[in-house]
Amino acid sequence: MRELDVLGVRIEMPSNAPMLLLKESGGDRCLPIWIGAAEASAIANALEGVEPPRPLTHDLMAEVLSVLGHTSMEGRITDMAEGIFLAELEIDGHVISARPSDLVALAVRSGMVLRCPESLLDSVGVVLDEPAEDEVEAFREFLDQVSPDDFDGPAEQQ
Repeated sequence: MRELDVLGVRIEMPSNAPMLLLKESGGDRCLPIWIGAAEASAIANALEGVEPPRPLTHDLMAEVLSVLGHTSMEGRITDMAEGIFLAELEIDGHVISARPSDLVALAVRSGMVLRCPESLLDSVGVVLDEPAEDEVEAFREFLDQVSPDDFDGPAEQQ
């Protein structure tokens, strides 16, 4: 298994779709994973150190795991099937199916290690150019314009 670093979130042009970038530690290959806007925002805000006035779901989960004393945690991007990345969270020997974006959102809050099999990097890993500043700015503008009403389901009561 290869350890992964979180490079961040980019906006894929021209569709303006958020993409999570995970890079193999000490290597050049990345796993580009398309994710939802809410997940992209949760990851980007945590990477930038933005603390919400009230805990969001990933903040709550990280705090619960910490308070309950769970210290052995690992997130694994395990495979890709039909264009969808599969992942799992291991906590103290218990393995739970998860979405890669949730693992990353939790990892950036908790310091949890992320890994993937070498074979996954061999089959779908790509070498990317450094992000252009205009892409970063486009994502910041996207985050400024997104609201809870842009997503399916009822808005949470404040």
